[in-house]
Amino acid sequence: MKRIHILFLILSMGALLSSCGEDFLYKAPQGSIDQDALTNQTGIDLLTTTAYANLTENGWGASPSNWTFGSMYGGDANKGSDANDQSVLNEMETYSTLPTNSYISEKYNWVYKGAKRVNIALQTMEHVEDMDAAIQKKRNGELHFLRALFYFEGIRVFGPYLPWVDETNTDNDPKVHNDMDIYPKVLADLDIAISDLPDTQDTPGRANVWAAKALKAKVLMQKGDLTAAKPILKDVVDNGKTSNGLKYDLEEDMSANFDTYRENGKESIFAIQFSAERDNGNTGMSIAYPHGGAGAPGGCCGFFQPSQELANSYKVGPDGLPLLDNSYRNAPYTSERATRGEYIAVSNKTIPVDPRIDLAIGRFGVPYKDWGVPQNNWVRDVANGGIYLPKKHVYTKVELDAGLADGGLSAGWAPGSAMNLQYLSFRDILLLYAECLANDGELAAAMGVVNRVRTRAGQKVNFVMLNGEPAANYQIANYPSTHAAFTNKEVCIDAVRMERKLELAMEGQRWFDLARWGGNYMSSKLAEYIQFESQFLAKFAGAPVLNPARTMFPLPEGQIQTMGVDEEGNPYLVQPEPWR
Repeated sequence: MKRIHILFLILSMGALLSSCGEDFLYKAPQGSIDQDALTNQTGIDLLTTTAYANLTENGWGASPSNWTFGSMYGGDANKGSDANDQSVLNEMETYSTLPTNSYISEKYNWVYKGAKRVNIALQTMEHVEDMDAAIQKKRNGELHFLRALFYFEGIRVFGPYLPWVDETNTDNDPKVHNDMDIYPKVLADLDIAISDLPDTQDTPGRANVWAAKALKAKVLMQKGDLTAAKPILKDVVDNGKTSNGLKYDLEEDMSANFDTYRENGKESIFAIQFSAERDNGNTGMSIAYPHGGAGAPGGCCGFFQPSQELANSYKVGPDGLPLLDNSYRNAPYTSERATRGEYIAVSNKTIPVDPRIDLAIGRFGVPYKDWGVPQNNWVRDVANGGIYLPKKHVYTKVELDAGLADGGLSAGWAPGSAMNLQYLSFRDILLLYAECLANDGELAAAMGVVNRVRTRAGQKVNFVMLNGEPAANYQIANYPSTHAAFTNKEVCIDAVRMERKLELAMEGQRWFDLARWGGNYMSSKLAEYIQFESQFLAKFAGAPVLNPARTMFPLPEGQIQTMGVDEEGNPYLVQPEPWR
């Protein structure tokens, strides 16, 4: 039998997280293990664990949080920090990405590292004879779910023309052309996952059948097949439940989705499970915290600063509704650089704003979780990054004091925490369903879903408080049935899209939404973003408009060179047409 050596990079779990669903991720020993020793139930469990672990083993470019590819590239945020640190991001944030960019190489490598781990597990499972049939079926479902997720990440970033390598290819260094649309392969993997996965699992970190259905619907939406996605989304919305048996619903308190103590709740469809062990605390976002060193939330390195475009999108009219006419870009602004006084920025607390602004964005003068109001040194370079701070994924002081986070958890010098990352969330699925309803002309039903999301956002528990009073002029209302969104399809679609922007801000979704809504739409929205942002940050003044055809990133030039050519002299990897 062919001997395959597998490197396990699995970390142990701290006792504080023993009830959070991460424990199954950290049981494999280090070292090389021969395939013969793995052809049993224990071996398959270890190999499946290794495949899951790819979710937590990622660099800043590879991170499935997609803070660079999804949020920064979509206009939620700019790079932040200063111009010299991670200068490779300068070209990405100004839409001048080159095929030699190291972040796209990281993402590409991560996709195929994960796929290879799945393939090794499936190859090994073919030779297992004494495994419990029910467990084998579950593991088969989990592995196909994970491979679909890894390739889906590749599709979202590079487009669907990627080399497909599955368990039938046993070459150590497979040479495969990228001349095939792999969407059907990904969907086939998800059909297997849906067939084999159970309703619930023994730990919440494992995928269940509802996670597979949700991922299939999300893949179909990215593909542009709303007709096929719609019934799956409805099924998930109406009947879905978490791996630990909770019926899907929105949490009343939105902060529960970004809290180590309340993770794996009813809004979490599939979450990447992190722990407070070194290099397992969301290392892919380890530089995307406020700056400032000890005493600041994270303390390093000032990247991922929200944009003025995003912040001002939360402005509302006298009726408490979003400004769908884009007049939110008119002065006065939610916050501006200060010309005098103690702080580098001042927030306008008289402007009516959606309360979600202060869940997604750190603003001067508004309490930042339990850290108090932001301090000047939390911004590394205001001229390069602006005046706002990332917030959702940043840990609280309580979590830090409890040992669930640390400023040196990542590589000994960068922050990290045990806070999960919701890769699939119920809020996302709800709004995708609203999009399908709007597309089919079911406008009242679509707006009913939007209003469900807005009702939750308007709960007083979601207001940031300062000295016993709301920290800003929070105003939010549901769309009344007399609103044009209930009778005009175009307005309805605009309302749904704006709701996704507000609800999913800084969660790595925005550019993928813009791209799937069409190249011309994407290009025009990013042009508006660049024009508006250039009023505040000089680096955007000369930024080009993204070509409408570039709804994907270029393939890494290094991979094209490494793969080489076939026996007929044809390259295995061909750059997408818009990037040639």
